[in-house]
Amino acid sequence: MNRLAGVTSPYLLQHADNPVDWWPWSPEAFEEARRRDVPVLLSVGYASCHWCHVMAHESFEDTAVAEYLNAHFVPVKVDREERPDVDAVYMEAVQAATGQGGWPMTVFLTADAEPFYFGTYFPPEPRHGMPAFRQVLEGVVAAWSDRREEVAEVAGRIVRDLAGRSLAAGEGGLPGEAELAQALLRLTRDYDEKHGGFGGAPKFPPSMVIEFLLRHHARTGAEGALQMAADSCAAMAHGGIYDQLGGGFARYSVDREWIVPHFEKMLYDNALLCRVYAHLWRATGSDLARRVALETADFMVRELRTAEGGFASALDADSEDAQGRHVEGAFYVWTPAQLREVLGEEDAGFAAGYFGVTEEGTFEEGSSVLRLMRDAEPDEEARVAGVRARLLAARELRARPERDDKIVAAWNGLAIAALAETGAYFDRPDLIERATEAADLLVRVHMGEAARLCRTSRDGRAGDNSGVLEDHGDVAEGFLTLASVTGEGAWLDFAGFLLDIVLERFTGEDGQLFDTADDAERLIRRPQDPTDSATPAGWTAAAGALLSYAAHTGSEAHRTAAERALGIVGALGPKAPRFIGWGLAVAEALLDGPREVAVAGPVGGELHRTALLGRAPGAVVAAGEEADAGTEFPLLVDRPLVGGEPTAYVCRHLVCDAPTTDAGELAAKLGG
Repeated sequence: MNRLAGVTSPYLLQHADNPVDWWPWSPEAFEEARRRDVPVLLSVGYASCHWCHVMAHESFEDTAVAEYLNAHFVPVKVDREERPDVDAVYMEAVQAATGQGGWPMTVFLTADAEPFYFGTYFPPEPRHGMPAFRQVLEGVVAAWSDRREEVAEVAGRIVRDLAGRSLAAGEGGLPGEAELAQALLRLTRDYDEKHGGFGGAPKFPPSMVIEFLLRHHARTGAEGALQMAADSCAAMAHGGIYDQLGGGFARYSVDREWIVPHFEKMLYDNALLCRVYAHLWRATGSDLARRVALETADFMVRELRTAEGGFASALDADSEDAQGRHVEGAFYVWTPAQLREVLGEEDAGFAAGYFGVTEEGTFEEGSSVLRLMRDAEPDEEARVAGVRARLLAARELRARPERDDKIVAAWNGLAIAALAETGAYFDRPDLIERATEAADLLVRVHMGEAARLCRTSRDGRAGDNSGVLEDHGDVAEGFLTLASVTGEGAWLDFAGFLLDIVLERFTGEDGQLFDTADDAERLIRRPQDPTDSATPAGWTAAAGALLSYAAHTGSEAHRTAAERALGIVGALGPKAPRFIGWGLAVAEALLDGPREVAVAGPVGGELHRTALLGRAPGAVVAAGEEADAGTEFPLLVDRPLVGGEPTAYVCRHLVCDAPTTDAGELAAKLGG
């Protein structure tokens, strides 16, 4: 029976034809385990996960392994991107038990969904100290049959331990100057001065931390914060983690020098980094930052935009090489011979030196990942552009990586914010249009008529899973940004609708936030994590959107909720700033006000653009004609033109500056 055939998840559909008799996560699967008195094998992954593909090919496509699995387990397959709640709960258990985690995640459960044995990737034969997958299965079956009481005791202990991990929202108090200074000091200690970024290998793009550094510099003038942000961005943009031909960033670098990436490209990374580079340009005027922001925006539109107007989740790391093998990085890497074939001898020599392509190679089998070994001289720019265009055209003839084309609400919210701001900064109305179309899709399909936000959609059809906290926070952030850029107050209203759900369904009695709604499916623990992973934590994403909405509307309820949520930043920020960067960025906005800017005048005019380019952390902008009390933009109420000229009003902490009609004066007020 093929239970995965009708699902919306591309990852589950990849497994629909396995000989393993997969079940989707459902009550029926656990009822079947109880009826048969067998354990559940939970396998969690995602469509662009390299090692998920490897384990699938080695084990889940093996008939003998599948027959054993089907006979002794109820196998359940979960897409972590569709069910981040299920993934979070069991990943917490895996990390607590083994000290590490990753995907594919392999967990064995009782019929009550209680975990008792854990792992990630298991090879088909014993390798590098890891047991074979078949050995693991046989060991679990033996324990289940012969030591059931021990299994139950382990499962119960794990569940009790997880249940005792609830967090208090205000345990650190509101983060203030001291906490943010301590966070900056800790980041300085962790900073890689030679290669940029933080920590060693593997090295991930520190998007949320860079947002904090840029906001901290804007508020305090701390040059060290700006230097770490700028140098990290330059190192990534010159490295192999950035696609030097087509734009866009890979998931992470396997080394500390940013040379060799893990080649999958995720929407969330590119949305966050597009915004980071746009904000870096806003702070410094860097030509490199401008180019990377625009190229990354164009990459998202060109490679990830779907027919429905949203943005697909990811491009796979793997594709077919010239020999027909399905290998990682085949689409992106080059040898000197391949350069000569496309460019001819002279230009190939130039390109090899410029992009770091050597006979020895930096990747596998003598191939190299393209990097920028130096900046182009002014008289070389036309040649570089021509070489890039020819290599890109040749690359387009290669077998392309697969695309995971499901729409994830949270990640589209991040993309909306990035494209709207990038379009506004660089006079690219087409990017604002693409952001608006994605927002329309979220309203039409993900919100629909259900009055609740759903997590995913595919081909214009909403998925079955409800939105989690990060969906509500990130989509609200995208809507609020779009409202500021377009002057369309409806986006402010949609953001308010989502944030009211956060207050009603995701907030505990003491102001703590949970990753799932109070009426969501009950798991062994209600997930709750205030720390960033690849994306901003739902907790701090919601706090940021609540704070911005309060600045727009004057709502004390939303302001209070934001302040209570930020208590966790006061506790964790000084200790682990790399893992709560977005919370620190929101705290910078709180300390700065945030400032409220009303522009009575034309949307897209000089004053409006000046307001959007202001560097005051978290400043909110409303633009349009003076409005009545019932306006969609409360900031525009009683904000008339002065002397018949477009006029800007800047307020903070309920105190307003004198209105101005001068763009230079407005820029000075906003740190521009």
